[in-house]
Amino acid sequence: MTGSALRHWDHPAYTARLQAGRTALAQLLTDRRLDRDRPMTGLELELDLVEPNGDPAFANDSVLEHLHTSGEEDALYGAQHELGAFNIELNLPPRLLDGAGISWYESDLAAVLSEVREAGDKAGVQVCPIGTMPTLYTDHMGVDALSRTKRYRILNDEIMSQRGEDLRIDIRGAESVDYTSSTIAPEAANTSVQFHLQVSPEDFARYWNAAQAIAGVQVATGANSPYLFGRQLWAETRVILFEQGTDTRRANQRKAGAKPRAWFGERWIDGVLELFDENYRHFAPLLPLCDEEDPLAVTAAGGVPSLRELRYHNGTVYRWNRPVYDVCSGRPHVRVENRVVAAGPTAVDICANMALFYGLVVHYANAPVPLSERMDFDRAAANFRSAARHGIQADQWWPGRGLVPVRALVLEELLPAAAEGLAAMGVVSRDIGRYLGVIEARCRRGVNGSTWQVARVQVAEHRQRLERRDALRAMVLDYAARSADGRPVHDWEV
Repeated sequence: MTGSALRHWDHPAYTARLQAGRTALAQLLTDRRLDRDRPMTGLELELDLVEPNGDPAFANDSVLEHLHTSGEEDALYGAQHELGAFNIELNLPPRLLDGAGISWYESDLAAVLSEVREAGDKAGVQVCPIGTMPTLYTDHMGVDALSRTKRYRILNDEIMSQRGEDLRIDIRGAESVDYTSSTIAPEAANTSVQFHLQVSPEDFARYWNAAQAIAGVQVATGANSPYLFGRQLWAETRVILFEQGTDTRRANQRKAGAKPRAWFGERWIDGVLELFDENYRHFAPLLPLCDEEDPLAVTAAGGVPSLRELRYHNGTVYRWNRPVYDVCSGRPHVRVENRVVAAGPTAVDICANMALFYGLVVHYANAPVPLSERMDFDRAAANFRSAARHGIQADQWWPGRGLVPVRALVLEELLPAAAEGLAAMGVVSRDIGRYLGVIEARCRRGVNGSTWQVARVQVAEHRQRLERRDALRAMVLDYAARSADGRPVHDWEV
């Protein structure tokens, strides 16, 4: 479908279908027909592909062909295209976290990453789980940097059509970038890991609010995105790039205070439906993908509606903690999708980030006095922004402590809280100690993916006398090799 054809799709009819989906979801909530079983978890991981010289490899078609011997996109852990031609996405099957669930995630991640690396070898490229692609430059930008999958070309056309002008990437950090793009290709620089937690509808608000309150801590400890277009910017540049790279607002809308599609939010919530209502109120549809289903009729007949339009629309509102409606084995449910943390650096680092998220969110969602009653929402938003700028050296405002270095906060208060939350989920003590121990070591040493990247580039520039572009290439190749080795990033030599 071309951009011209898209501009003629029937927005009013599609909006009506979205509203019908919202009404159907409200009825499912009222009738208590959503799943209330033990909380399933899930994980999605996005990866970059790298040429032998360290540049981005626009080769996801080739790598996926080697992975999908059956020709099906779900042949290997849902391996599929992502936005950029140098990205792929993996989806691990959902599971309970009790027992050795986190160790099983690590084993599965290591195994699937090994298979992807083998496919990469066959395609002549390497695999790099990293937050923003350090060797992606403005001369790589253009529509050919996007996956050839129809969905992403439609998304590009519609975002640019709604915006009505080129995207502007304007980021001021340690260095600065000011670049305009006629496509959404800059957004493809971002890769992340997403953690999913299924919850009962009655509990959703407590879990979403808790996830928002701890988002700054997650970003600070897991930052892995210091470079874009050859410049050192924020510790987690991915946050501001996501906001600017998906911005559909016209100049007058931005001036009037319209919400960006990559949005932290503006308040604590009382129920999941509030977030879907905000989707309708603030954001125009981007993907005109319709189902034949009549969701109201299906719901009235006692069936389970797929709510495809609602789900596609929700998927183009890039909240850092996103509400998800889904159907699994014929049973509908809602879950929190946590999109805060960058990809990588290794399977154990990803699982350590997972342990911190699940442990903290379960602990604080079930606390006698929730964080949402002890912290202003604006404080949580400011924590998130500060963490993105400064990473593991950020300060965070915390109830009862005021403004405190995040490393001290994690070591003194949050690691014990996360351990309690994981224990409440039935996670074995061996896994609790192993994965939270990785977070502890990062904080004690002041090292995460972002700090390692910066230090490694500085070594290449000052000791090896390399120009910035070659220094970044050397760092990326070193990073990819160490990521494959599997040791957590706080143990990497510079």
